[in-house]
Amino acid sequence: MGMLLWIIAAVLVIAGIVTLLQGSIVLGIVLIVLGLLVGPGGVSIFNGRGNTV
Repeated sequence: MGMLLWIIAAVLVIAGIVTLLQGSIVLGIVLIVLGLLVGPGGVSIFNGRGNTV
């Protein structure tokens, strides 16, 4: 599960960077923030609030 979260987070962050370079600033920032939230190193939305890994 952790590896899948890393892959999803990486795809979201890369898509956000590409979107920023294409000129859509708001959507790019949203994608990057979502990537950071999904990643297992960040605040994962798939874990409960009390669960810290």
